[in-house]
Amino acid sequence: MGQPFSLTTKNHSPLEVDTPGGAGSHHGGGSRAAVDLAVVSGRVLGLIGPAGSGLTSIGISLVAAATTTEPIAVLDERGWFCPSVAWEVGIAPKRLVVVRCSDRELWPKVAATLVEGFVAVYAEVPRHIPDQALRRLGALARSRRSGVVLRSMDGDLPAGFLHLRVEGLTVRWDGADNGHGRLERRAVSIKASGRGARGAERYLEVIDDGANAVRLVSGLATAPSGRAVG
Repeated sequence: MGQPFSLTTKNHSPLEVDTPGGAGSHHGGGSRAAVDLAVVSGRVLGLIGPAGSGLTSIGISLVAAATTTEPIAVLDERGWFCPSVAWEVGIAPKRLVVVRCSDRELWPKVAATLVEGFVAVYAEVPRHIPDQALRRLGALARSRRSGVVLRSMDGDLPAGFLHLRVEGLTVRWDGADNGHGRLERRAVSIKASGRGARGAERYLEVIDDGANAVRLVSGLATAPSGRAVG
């Protein structure tokens, strides 16, 4: 069974996932959610949603736990990735390797090379990458026991090979009421599904308050309304 790299803070302390009113809740609290929101060795986690939906911060925080022992790799397809995003969650510069590749023909080879050589990989997937190439990458991750986060740049990812599918639903910015003020935090509503969610759809909220890259606060009783905005 794969070893989980949990969502972490700057100091790499694991963050728990709580759902209100679940089985085993006590003192008004929640029970441990049935979601493996973590990078797991040998498995692939998929992030789906538009640019600006907070998924990069979530993905980088998920791979950050691996840096306590090994370097991690980021495969940057858009050319937008800023290393400070990783540094802010506690990834030391010497443990971070950023590779840029937007060539659709070359991307599968570059991604495979990183999966073979790193314990955890965050990779942006360009448009029109064949499903077969992604499935081969998933098989390689299993054989090499590498934890992989794939950030889709073109809609959904193929079904079947993802351990956990995380879809960004909405983004709420707090602290700028009436069009002015200081932005204090970003709340991202996500839907998790797949084997890592025990075969069900789970609605969760993740907070970016500037202190930690992301903080998973609770489950949501229903799907949030509205669209993700950057």
